[in-house]
Amino acid sequence: MASLNKIMLIGRLTADPELKQTQSGIPVVTFSIAVNRRFTKQGEQPQADFIRITAWRQQAEFVSRYFNKGKSIFVLGALQNRNWTDQNGQKHYDFEVVADEVSFVESKSGEDGGAANRNFQTPSEAPTSGAVYSPAAQESPAPFEDLGSDDDLPF
Repeated sequence: MASLNKIMLIGRLTADPELKQTQSGIPVVTFSIAVNRRFTKQGEQPQADFIRITAWRQQAEFVSRYFNKGKSIFVLGALQNRNWTDQNGQKHYDFEVVADEVSFVESKSGEDGGAANRNFQTPSEAPTSGAVYSPAAQESPAPFEDLGSDDDLPF
Protein backbone atom coordinates (compact mmCIF):
# COMPACT_ATOMS: atom_id res chain seq x y z
CA MET A 1 0.00 0.00 0.00
CA ALA A 2 1.29 3.45 -0.90
CA SER A 3 1.76 6.15 1.70
CA LEU A 4 2.15 9.88 1.60
CA ASN A 5 3.63 12.27 4.15
CA LYS A 6 3.62 15.83 2.78
CA ILE A 7 2.84 19.00 4.68
CA MET A 8 2.36 22.44 3.11
CA LEU A 9 2.19 25.41 5.44
CA ILE A 10 2.16 29.17 5.14
CA GLY A 11 2.68 31.09 8.34
CA ARG A 12 4.72 33.71 10.15
CA LEU A 13 7.86 33.06 12.14
CA THR A 14 7.31 33.46 15.87
CA ALA A 15 10.98 34.27 16.57
CA ASP A 16 14.24 34.84 14.73
CA PRO A 17 15.66 31.50 13.56
CA GLU A 18 19.03 30.57 15.04
CA LEU A 19 21.42 28.55 12.90
CA LYS A 20 23.28 25.77 14.70
CA GLN A 21 25.52 22.94 13.59
CA THR A 22 25.63 19.30 14.54
CA GLN A 23 28.86 17.84 15.90
CA SER A 24 29.68 16.76 12.35
CA GLY A 25 29.22 20.34 11.06
CA ILE A 26 25.81 19.98 9.37
CA PRO A 27 23.78 23.22 9.55
CA VAL A 28 20.36 22.93 11.21
CA VAL A 29 17.75 25.46 12.23
CA THR A 30 14.61 24.92 14.26
CA PHE A 31 11.90 27.57 14.30
CA SER A 32 8.17 27.89 14.88
CA ILE A 33 5.55 29.41 12.66
CA ALA A 34 2.07 30.60 13.53
CA VAL A 35 -0.52 29.35 11.06
CA ASN A 36 -3.99 30.90 11.29
CA ARG A 37 -6.85 28.46 11.27
CA ARG A 38 -9.12 28.77 8.30
CA PHE A 39 -12.40 28.90 10.18
CA THR A 40 -13.23 30.99 13.23
CA LYS A 41 -16.45 31.67 15.07
CA GLN A 42 -18.09 34.94 14.19
CA GLY A 43 -16.79 37.80 16.31
CA GLU A 44 -13.74 35.89 17.57
CA GLN A 45 -10.13 36.60 16.83
CA PRO A 46 -8.57 34.10 14.42
CA GLN A 47 -6.89 31.26 16.25
CA ALA A 48 -3.44 30.06 15.28
CA ASP A 49 -1.57 26.81 15.53
CA PHE A 50 2.11 27.02 16.40
CA ILE A 51 4.12 24.48 14.47
CA ARG A 52 7.77 23.64 14.95
CA ILE A 53 9.84 23.31 11.78
CA THR A 54 13.34 21.87 11.36
CA ALA A 55 15.42 22.61 8.28
CA TRP A 56 18.80 21.09 7.42
CA ARG A 57 21.82 22.01 5.30
CA GLN A 58 21.19 24.62 2.57
CA GLN A 59 17.57 25.09 3.64
CA ALA A 60 18.76 25.87 7.19
CA GLU A 61 21.28 28.42 5.94
CA PHE A 62 18.65 30.00 3.66
CA VAL A 63 16.13 30.36 6.51
CA SER A 64 18.66 31.81 8.95
CA ARG A 65 19.95 34.30 6.37
CA TYR A 66 16.69 35.62 4.91
CA PHE A 67 13.93 35.14 7.49
CA ASN A 68 13.23 36.78 10.82
CA LYS A 69 10.42 37.10 13.34
CA GLY A 70 7.09 38.03 11.74
CA LYS A 71 8.14 37.20 8.17
CA SER A 72 5.79 35.02 6.11
CA ILE A 73 7.21 31.70 4.96
CA PHE A 74 6.05 28.76 2.86
CA VAL A 75 7.19 25.35 4.09
CA LEU A 76 6.90 22.05 2.24
CA GLY A 77 7.98 19.06 4.25
CA ALA A 78 7.09 15.89 6.09
CA LEU A 79 5.52 15.35 9.49
CA GLN A 80 7.78 13.56 11.94
CA ASN A 81 6.95 12.41 15.44
CA ARG A 82 9.19 11.65 18.37
CA ASN A 83 8.32 9.97 21.61
CA TRP A 84 10.23 9.43 24.82
CA THR A 85 9.72 8.49 28.43
CA ASP A 86 10.84 10.96 31.09
CA GLN A 87 12.45 10.19 34.45
CA ASN A 88 9.01 9.79 36.07
CA GLY A 89 7.95 7.15 33.53
CA GLN A 90 5.63 9.58 31.75
CA LYS A 91 5.39 9.01 28.00
CA HIS A 92 5.70 12.14 25.81
CA TYR A 93 4.92 12.67 22.14
CA ASP A 94 6.12 15.51 19.97
CA PHE A 95 5.51 16.43 16.34
CA GLU A 96 7.50 18.64 14.00
CA VAL A 97 7.73 19.29 10.28
CA VAL A 98 11.04 18.50 8.62
CA ALA A 99 11.32 21.02 5.80
CA ASP A 100 12.18 19.83 2.31
CA GLU A 101 11.64 23.26 0.76
CA VAL A 102 11.16 26.76 2.15
CA SER A 103 10.41 29.91 0.21
CA PHE A 104 9.25 33.50 0.49
CA VAL A 105 5.58 34.35 0.48
CA GLU A 106 5.94 38.13 0.30
CA SER A 107 8.06 40.14 -2.08
CA LYS A 108 10.96 42.10 -0.68
CA SER A 109 9.54 45.42 -1.91
CA GLY A 110 10.53 48.21 0.37
CA GLU A 111 13.65 46.38 1.49
CA ASP A 112 15.32 46.30 -1.92
CA GLY A 113 13.54 49.07 -3.78
CA GLY A 114 11.28 46.68 -5.67
CA ALA A 115 13.98 44.33 -6.93
CA ALA A 116 11.37 41.59 -6.95
CA ASN A 117 10.07 43.23 -10.14
CA ARG A 118 13.48 43.54 -11.80
CA ASN A 119 12.33 42.10 -15.14
CA PHE A 120 9.27 44.32 -15.42
CA GLN A 121 9.34 47.08 -18.01
CA THR A 122 7.12 50.08 -17.58
CA PRO A 123 5.57 51.44 -20.79
CA SER A 124 8.15 54.24 -20.91
CA GLU A 125 10.96 51.65 -20.78
CA ALA A 126 9.38 49.28 -23.31
CA PRO A 127 11.16 49.13 -26.64
CA THR A 128 9.43 50.94 -29.47
CA SER A 129 9.41 49.45 -32.93
CA GLY A 130 7.24 51.99 -34.70
CA ALA A 131 4.39 49.50 -34.91
CA VAL A 132 1.08 50.52 -33.45
CA TYR A 133 -0.78 47.96 -31.39
CA SER A 134 -4.50 47.71 -31.94
CA PRO A 135 -6.61 45.02 -30.31
CA ALA A 136 -8.40 42.64 -32.63
CA ALA A 137 -12.08 43.20 -33.13
CA GLN A 138 -13.93 41.36 -30.41
CA GLU A 139 -16.31 38.73 -31.64
CA SER A 140 -19.28 37.61 -29.62
CA PRO A 141 -18.99 34.01 -28.52
CA ALA A 142 -20.88 31.39 -30.48
CA PRO A 143 -24.20 30.46 -28.91
CA PHE A 144 -24.53 27.05 -27.27
CA GLU A 145 -25.54 24.30 -29.63
CA ASP A 146 -28.94 22.75 -28.90
CA LEU A 147 -28.31 19.06 -28.31
CA GLY A 148 -31.93 18.11 -27.81
CA SER A 149 -33.75 16.71 -24.82
CA ASP A 150 -32.17 14.93 -21.86
CA ASP A 151 -35.07 12.44 -21.87
CA ASP A 152 -33.28 9.97 -24.14
CA LEU A 153 -30.11 9.65 -21.98
CA PRO A 154 -29.39 6.06 -20.84
CA PHE A 155 -29.02 6.95 -17.17
